[in-house]
Amino acid sequence: MNKRGTGLGFCAIAAFLFASRYIAAAIFGSGLQSWSDSLFASMMYYVGNRLTVLSVVALLVGIGYLLMAEIERE
Repeated sequence: MNKRGTGLGFCAIAAFLFASRYIAAAIFGSGLQSWSDSLFASMMYYVGNRLTVLSVVALLVGIGYLLMAEIERE
């Protein structure tokens, strides 16, 4: 796989990890009878920030690979 494909893969992983945080919070609260903004914020706090940090890292690595592929092309 070339650097463009690897960069695109890392960007896709970043999008998946970012969405996984919200999906995990929704699954965590799926058995509740009512929803509110503060309740969903509590569920997001319970899930934590680790997925967001990992998605930012994957996005930066992906952008780095895409930039390296463009620099090497010239």
